[in-house]
Amino acid sequence: MGDFNLTVIVDAIRRSSGGMSRVELAQIVGLSPQTISNISRRLLDQHLIIEAGKEGSGPGKPRTILRLNPAGMYALGVHLDPAVTTVVVLDLVGAVVQHSRIATPGGSDPAAVIATIAAEIAAVVAASGVDQSLIAGLGLATPGPIDLDNGTVVDPPLLPGWDRVELRNALSAATGYSVLVDKDVTSAAVAETWAGGPSGSGSFIFMYMGTGIGCGIVLNDEVVRGTSGNAGEIGHIMVDPDGPPCDCGQRGCVKSSCIPQVLVAEAQAAGILDGPPAGSSGAEIQQQFSRLCSLAAEGNEKASAIIDKSAVLVARAVSVVANTLDIERVVFGGPFWSGLSERYLELLPPLLDASSAARLIHPIDVVGTGVGEDVGAIGAASLVLEHTLAPRAQRLLLEN
Repeated sequence: MGDFNLTVIVDAIRRSSGGMSRVELAQIVGLSPQTISNISRRLLDQHLIIEAGKEGSGPGKPRTILRLNPAGMYALGVHLDPAVTTVVVLDLVGAVVQHSRIATPGGSDPAAVIATIAAEIAAVVAASGVDQSLIAGLGLATPGPIDLDNGTVVDPPLLPGWDRVELRNALSAATGYSVLVDKDVTSAAVAETWAGGPSGSGSFIFMYMGTGIGCGIVLNDEVVRGTSGNAGEIGHIMVDPDGPPCDCGQRGCVKSSCIPQVLVAEAQAAGILDGPPAGSSGAEIQQQFSRLCSLAAEGNEKASAIIDKSAVLVARAVSVVANTLDIERVVFGGPFWSGLSERYLELLPPLLDASSAARLIHPIDVVGTGVGEDVGAIGAASLVLEHTLAPRAQRLLLEN
């Protein structure tokens, strides 16, 4: 119970942009002033918070403001994408201290990729100048599906030869850090809660626009992972009954109608893109998709029609999830988001409003991520901070 109360206070301080006094904490979290004082002293002794001056107006003693200490704890994050691998060092307030991006090694040898990632992690930590004793651990964001309990990647798309790779144990052995593994879409949602500002609070879904499309789920400020850690797999929501066949046996699923590989293939069939087939590597798909978005932005009518149609189809999938979960916000991000952002942010709000079951009660906001392009890696590092410091209902369960 003491640990849970500590995390509640840390979370309240973290979510306040200007910091909070002990009196304000007592009012907000419902603990006694003495309990707040005791926990605050413990956090100060652990260097997780700092006293950041005094504030006050009118009669009475000025109140001491408590804020998180950015240098009190650090976390490492790695986003393993079929095209690019990103490594970050994150401080306690979610700011990137050091950053690196390398091409993901090709081939089908996971051991070689893990060795490359481990070497890059060591180089990034050294460049950051951070005391390794202050690094709480390493988070890894990877394409799903995953076996969360065992830290295993189970046959991810565009990573041939990666069936049931025990990434958590392998990366821990290679780096010496404790490792947490989670899906990239869930990691992105965690990043939004830790570093996204106002867009990362309450109940929302994070629509991850990557090689595939998935969503991370946050309800009442708590990340939802599901039974096996694979919540948010929306690839088989049907969005176009007359669309192309999907490998699940249906037609017009998100996976067969909306993902970048499909849009690139449509552009090639329309004669507006050249290059290798759309089933090529992740890096080639990313390059061609970027070109498609650029053509649309330049006013190419065929390219614009492809992007606009994808927005309509994605909106149908989002509306299913939004109505099911009764969320207040949809946050878009991921490595393929920047090229879509302008058009999607224009088209999706009215489409979602029209299909919202609760539109007469509350609106659904549609925003881009407040974290930035490296949301996957930042989310991976945030996994460590969340695991260590975020209040979770499980902390209240007592061991027999």
